[in-house]
Amino acid sequence: MNRLAGIAAALAPLTLTLAACSSAPALPDAAHTKLFTLDTHLDSAVHFTRPGWSFGDRHDPAAEMAQLDLPRMADGNLDGGFFAIFTPQGPLTPEGYAAAGKAAQRRSAEIDLMLARFSDRIGAARSADEAVALNARAKLVGFKSIENSYPLGESVAALSTYQKEGVRLVGVVHTQNNQFADSSTDQPRWNGLSPLGRDWVREMNRLGMVIDASHASDAAFDQMVAQSATPILLSHSGSRAVFDHPRNLDDERLRKLAASGGALCFSTIYLSNIDMGPEREALFDKSERMANLSPAEQDIVSARWLAMNRTAPLWSSTFEQYMAGLLHVIKVAGPEHVCFGADFDGGGGITGLADVSDLPRITLALKAAGYSDGDLEKMWSGNVLRILRAAQAQAQAQAAPAPR
Repeated sequence: MNRLAGIAAALAPLTLTLAACSSAPALPDAAHTKLFTLDTHLDSAVHFTRPGWSFGDRHDPAAEMAQLDLPRMADGNLDGGFFAIFTPQGPLTPEGYAAAGKAAQRRSAEIDLMLARFSDRIGAARSADEAVALNARAKLVGFKSIENSYPLGESVAALSTYQKEGVRLVGVVHTQNNQFADSSTDQPRWNGLSPLGRDWVREMNRLGMVIDASHASDAAFDQMVAQSATPILLSHSGSRAVFDHPRNLDDERLRKLAASGGALCFSTIYLSNIDMGPEREALFDKSERMANLSPAEQDIVSARWLAMNRTAPLWSSTFEQYMAGLLHVIKVAGPEHVCFGADFDGGGGITGLADVSDLPRITLALKAAGYSDGDLEKMWSGNVLRILRAAQAQAQAQAAPAPR
């Protein structure tokens, strides 16, 4: 019996339950709403400065490609998450670094402006305690993260600037190798971390920022786990045992992650092959530049994106496949080392889990699979908060004067 057949056989008793969950509406009771829920990878900042578009308004998923807004966060009881400062990979040159640095600073400011504009509904969080306090006041929680450290250039000094601006989670690399590390989807250059990448790990620990290993190569992952003084996260990754793709983590490394205290935040991506052709790639590029388009031009991009999804979806995976993968990861790593990062507005979303309003279905399926309220609390936010606290404690320990 091969690995996938074994997983399917082990999950067979849950098939009917998951099928029911995939078509169920959002939970009407407190099974999901009583939880404090966080998502570690939200690419929604790409929409924040679109002309005529507001994060505070409800947007119809039948007409609009954005998967997240404040009203739908309430629908799905998503209490908050990490809004990503994403920068596409460019040339490893001074000019490339300078352009990327400006773009990253602009995106960071856009997130700040959104948080200030809707400060009555969502607050900026810079620590686990601040997140808990915001949640206790019935306010949504906005953390900042970085996807791809490419904008830092040939030094780790800029990490301190981003830390002061509120960034608390940083990914080392994206889909191509950069100056810090090898990507999981590129040919090895550094065989893991570069010398600058090892400096990056030390500086991340010193500043109390959480290391994000999503997109990193296996060798880079191994080296970050070995070198980091604090547990690491994978903000939006999956299981290679369920779908064999280098972006996903194999079971051996999943166990290594758990043993080190880290966590994998399970994503909706790479549960199946990606259907990425020239037209879809062009739409991706346009969606990254929606702020430069008129409302009418934005409507055209959204309409074409949604039309393609109806006939040739980006992912062929379903909610049942998502839950099978999630349950496998929980079985291997344990509930203490699993979290959620759907990759909404960054290419994530599948049938049955198309946008943030569908999140209660995950809780319903996990309850049906026998997981306790305590397990759910750990997975939905407790593990992320624990790792944030560990990073902060490490920074405080390093800053403290040595005993005499």
